Amino acid sequence: MSEEQVTQLPEPENEAPKKANPVDEFVEHQKRALDETGKAIESLLPPDFVAHAKEAQKEFLAGFKVLADTFIDEMEKVAKKVEPAEKSDDDKPATTGKTKVKVQVE
Repeated sequence: MSEEQVTQLPEPENEAPKKANPVDEFVEHQKRALDETGKAIESLLPPDFVAHAKEAQKEFLAGFKVLADTFIDEMEKVAKKVEPAEKSDDDKPATTGKTKVKVQVE
């Protein structure tokens, strides 16, 4: 492959060619490189291993989802307990105001 073939990106037929930002172009190349590296490594592994690894990944994510959902539920319970306590504090008379209170000092 020549250098021109490697650096050219396929362009949609209907769109006018855009001049890509060098950083965006770099990121796109890195994404493609990572994708191809993943495919290369996956091709070296036995199919059963790949299938079990994908299933393990699903179970791992499902476990964290349960953990996150439980955390959210517990935080909502705590928030519901705190809200009535805050509302009951509003019912108390103010400690400062226009009225004077006589205090006896011994």
